[in-house]
Amino acid sequence: MAISLKLNGKDQTVEAEPGTPLLWVIRDELKMTGTKFGCGVASCGACTVHLNGEPVRSCQTYIEDVEGADITTIEAMSENDIGAAVQQAWIELDVVQCGYCQSGQIMSAVGLLSENPTPSAQEIDDYMWGNACRCATYQRIRAGIQRASEILEA
Repeated sequence: MAISLKLNGKDQTVEAEPGTPLLWVIRDELKMTGTKFGCGVASCGACTVHLNGEPVRSCQTYIEDVEGADITTIEAMSENDIGAAVQQAWIELDVVQCGYCQSGQIMSAVGLLSENPTPSAQEIDDYMWGNACRCATYQRIRAGIQRASEILEA
């Protein structure tokens, strides 16, 4: 089945069987490998992308549900002011340890800051809950989001 969508600002048409997770279309068909497979059941957040501006777990978003949608992956985040601020904060504070979860963490952080540009520590923890980090860098992730908020305010 042919599906038309916009990926990182570019119109795309992909062929995929109904029920195919968006994650596999992004990674295998469109060769955007920044979005990671973590658990396959939408529990870890490694596969987070933005669908029409909202963070979603691409492992549980099916290709037939994204016809005509605007999808943004980590590869395009630096083109977004909030995404660029988050990435700058991540670098400044050396947030990353192994890095596997970080594309999903960044995509969720951008979603949070899009909704709430000055979140409290508790609001960050509440929003980011469900984004697993095997290295347990949660304090650095929280600090990175707070720093990105400061960058955006400046």
